[in-house]
Amino acid sequence: MRVTSKGQVTIPQNVRESMGILPAQSEIEFLQDENGRWYIAKTESYQKKTSRFRTANKAGKLTMSTDEIMALTRGESWPSS
Repeated sequence: MRVTSKGQVTIPQNVRESMGILPAQSEIEFLQDENGRWYIAKTESYQKKTSRFRTANKAGKLTMSTDEIMALTRGESWPSS
C-alpha cells in the first residue's frame, strides 16, 4: 500500500466493508499491541456534529414583524400596530 506525501493511505474497499467503515460517518483509531504491531479499529463513540446554525434555526421563534425588527436595529421606537 502506498503512502501519499500527506501521509494518507486508502483503506481497501473489502476491509472498509467488513469493518463497517462508512465515508464521512466513521472514525478509526490506531492501536499498538505489546509486540509493537499496529492495528486500526473503528471507534464507536463518533457522533455527528450538528451545525450550530441548524440548531439555532430551530431554537428561535420569530414573533416580531419586519418593521419592528428594522426599527429595533435603527434604534427607533417600534411602530404601532
